[in-house]
Amino acid sequence: MNKLSLGFSPCPNDTYIFDALVNHKIEHSFDFQLFLEDVETLNKWSMKRVLDISKISIHAFFHVLENYTLLSSGAALGRGCGPLVIQKGKGPVRSGKIALPGKFTTASLLFDMAIQGDFQYVYMPFDKIIPAVLQDEVDAGIIIHESRFTYQEVGLHCWLDLGKWWEEETGSLIPLGAIMIAKDMDKKIQSDLERLIRLSLNFADNAPTMPKFVLENAQEMDLNVLKNHIHLYVNQYSRELGDEGKKAIQQLYLKSSEMGLIPKTSSGFEDQLFCS
Repeated sequence: MNKLSLGFSPCPNDTYIFDALVNHKIEHSFDFQLFLEDVETLNKWSMKRVLDISKISIHAFFHVLENYTLLSSGAALGRGCGPLVIQKGKGPVRSGKIALPGKFTTASLLFDMAIQGDFQYVYMPFDKIIPAVLQDEVDAGIIIHESRFTYQEVGLHCWLDLGKWWEEETGSLIPLGAIMIAKDMDKKIQSDLERLIRLSLNFADNAPTMPKFVLENAQEMDLNVLKNHIHLYVNQYSRELGDEGKKAIQQLYLKSSEMGLIPKTSSGFEDQLFCS
């Protein structure tokens, strides 16, 4: 069997996509050493080349282009699914402490691109951000994942939808995360994995009930929130980036590079981001 290290987050969209693959509900010849970690942990691991295959924030991916390339399946991007800037008040945020879900998350990159101000960044796990805002540990926070479905229930307000900002700025999809693979990996393995991730997603879509693997790793998330989470982040671009998905990632790469927010690479490198 092909032994490979694989990492993705315990968030419902990832466990939903990968359940059938890692739990051998579909036939394949791979033996995965599995790591379930917060995406920012995976982002940092990518800088050290820890894993063969991993979920990664698109922002973090721009820092490891020499070592990794993107698969066309398993991604998280779309419309109306971007990070939200939330706070207790309703006015614009121009200064103060801002909670972010990690230095290398796409949420952090989009905030830097969209907002100019005098900020002190405080990095913390995404699920700690709403409590930090409520307890006045920070002045505002950038929320991702299921937090976007629950912030209003505790009386917080969205000042800026960073995904909407990006869509209005570029007309493109919001490229949040994707699956990367080591560049030196055999091309057949790369294409086999793209195919298997699609089959794994199809298996989940056709299952009569929510996969146990998803429920176990969602901790005690409300089932409706869980379903909304999957519906928002798992879509046609999770099966295949396609031209529209690839264009969105290329646009984020070019725009953030022009602003000096990611490492400079040679001209035309945006055409080498994908393995197929």
